[in-house]
Amino acid sequence: MKRPLLAITPVILAVLVAAFYFCSYTVTPTEQVIVTQFGNPVGQPITEPGLHFKKPFIQVINRIPKNILPWDGQRNEMPTKDKLYIAVDTFGRWKIKDPLEYFLGLRNERTADSRLENILGSATRSIIGKHDLIEIVRTDKERVPVKDETLEELTDGQSGSIGILPKISKGRSVLEEEIMAEAKPKLAELGIELLDVRFKRINYNPSVVEKIYERMISERQQIASKFRSEGEGEAARILGDKDRDLNEISSKAYKKVQTIKGKADAKASQIYARAYGQNPKAAELYEFIKTMEMYRNTIGKQSTLVLSTDSDLYKFMKSSDAEALPASQQ
Repeated sequence: MKRPLLAITPVILAVLVAAFYFCSYTVTPTEQVIVTQFGNPVGQPITEPGLHFKKPFIQVINRIPKNILPWDGQRNEMPTKDKLYIAVDTFGRWKIKDPLEYFLGLRNERTADSRLENILGSATRSIIGKHDLIEIVRTDKERVPVKDETLEELTDGQSGSIGILPKISKGRSVLEEEIMAEAKPKLAELGIELLDVRFKRINYNPSVVEKIYERMISERQQIASKFRSEGEGEAARILGDKDRDLNEISSKAYKKVQTIKGKADAKASQIYARAYGQNPKAAELYEFIKTMEMYRNTIGKQSTLVLSTDSDLYKFMKSSDAEALPASQQ
């Protein structure tokens, strides 16, 4: 009798283990469970973690995430209010607040991502189309840009627009809140709670990027032209000051040289006068020497000299003694 009982015991244990396996399931803290029977939900969603039981074979466990899930939207091109086409990338965070509504309406995350793309994409397009580009790219309407003071006025006297931020009424953060406010009620009907929506990247349409670059180049060239004009004007002023100062210095130096030279000549004349004024012969010698120096400085080798009978040179050549004249020249 003991042997049959020993043989039956493992079978019973195996049946009990199998029954426990097919009748029980566990729920983790990051998930919630919908129990379905023949495809229809049975009872309320299981949101508490732990060990739970179900009818074997006829009831199926559907696990639904309980944690916060990311949503990364596709890049979409859309027009702004000022008729500029931009490419917008958005992302957001969401979680399943009502698992039963979520299961009935969406079933799985792939379908949920598709509906998020449709609802958030439509809301983004609607909000972008109601505002100018500056409202989308600017975050804070109170922001004051750092600007070089030299760019505040252009050389033509008109106020420059370079570096000046246009005023905005809302800003990007407010637009993100408007997108969220428009999409949140629609997602709530599907059991989804939208936590936040953000712009990840905003780019110009490739067809207008070249025009934007051309405008940027034009603005840079405008700044360069302004600085170049101011530099040329400053260079001309510096050169003018240099020439004026140089002429002034040269004039003063020439005046000083002539003054010194005049004083030296006057001093030399006084010395010569005292030296040669001691006797008449010395005075005549001095007069003759100065006359010869004058002729030497004014008459070249190829010059032809015509003397009158009353000229000093002719007088010296005529009246001087033939022996005294060479002696005086030595």
